[in-house]
Amino acid sequence: MALTDTSVKALKAAAKPTKHSDGGGLHILVNPTGSKLWRMAYRYDGKQKLLAFGAYPAVSLADARRKRDEAKALLAKGTDPAHNLKMEKIAKQASNALTFGLIADEFIAKCQKEGKADATLTKKRWLLDLAIPDIGSRPIADLSAAEILIPLRRIESKGNYETARRMRSTIGQVFRYAIATARVANDPTFGLRGALTAPVVTHRAAITNANAFGGLLRAIWSYDGNPETRIALQLMAILYPRPGELRQAEWSEFDLEKGVWTIPASRMKMRREHRKPIPSSTITLLRDLYKLTGDCRFAFPAVHTRQRTMSENTLNTALRRMGFTHDQATSHGFRASASSLLNECGLWAPDAIEAELAHVGADEVRKAYHRALYWEERVKMSGWWARRLDEIRTS
Repeated sequence: MALTDTSVKALKAAAKPTKHSDGGGLHILVNPTGSKLWRMAYRYDGKQKLLAFGAYPAVSLADARRKRDEAKALLAKGTDPAHNLKMEKIAKQASNALTFGLIADEFIAKCQKEGKADATLTKKRWLLDLAIPDIGSRPIADLSAAEILIPLRRIESKGNYETARRMRSTIGQVFRYAIATARVANDPTFGLRGALTAPVVTHRAAITNANAFGGLLRAIWSYDGNPETRIALQLMAILYPRPGELRQAEWSEFDLEKGVWTIPASRMKMRREHRKPIPSSTITLLRDLYKLTGDCRFAFPAVHTRQRTMSENTLNTALRRMGFTHDQATSHGFRASASSLLNECGLWAPDAIEAELAHVGADEVRKAYHRALYWEERVKMSGWWARRLDEIRTS
């Protein structure tokens, strides 16, 4: 006779375990202690076997019947339901072991093997570490967009909108790596793109007026602080690289005989080697620098140790000492100054200027066009720019 909710609830413990059948092999075992356990007896491969479905009332009569029907469906396909249950448990344990923190570490290791710059790796690690306390121990396959939003909101609540945006992007990179390695099926950060407050874009301060730029150049050329810092600022004005590209420059990158500075791909923003022509007048400046730091690997070593490069704050601090506020001039602003004044003069092809700035073109063909065809024009432009700076500075 089939069981009912009322009859199961009314079952009492006896001196010995008693079984009460519901049909199809399903029964409930009532122990002397009073516990009521769902079991299913079945035969597989000629052997009598038993499945455990859990305890009543946590597992209801309806739940037990559903589990029985699922087991019978597996038997009809020739699958042992006990073995299937064991495999599901193993898969669940494996899935629980694949935490977000573990996959994030794998992702960083992959980036390191691919030769990503140390600065890039440090930034990614920092952003992921901000999220680890909230989601690091969670199985990555179980993470939802709502859970990922928790650390993002925490960062956003401090007013760090750009950091929150970059964190979301980096977490998304971890998920896409997990998708590519068959650990998850989707990226929940995709649905968070419109959830975060968009940061207000503020451009780095730069002087783009020739007369005002002349005042900055005069201040730099007469700077009475550390001579290496003065030369670094002079080279920023003449060569207008990204500040990090200059600060971390090594003497092995400079060919002073040919007048070429080759910046390795590992330090370039776009991960492509970049060659910059050095005007002849600037080679003298570099030879002066070599007298100061030529015994060192780095062209611009730190003041207190030659094992590290000049601090990223050194150039901006020097500009402040000269009286320029952060709203007036920054080390990165030399790029905008050069771009504006070179484009305004109308003497040079815009693409040649973009190539010299190491900006990426619209497609691969254009990138090659920038690097190769415009080299001669860039050499002429670098000489003209050095002479133009002398004119602006002395006028």
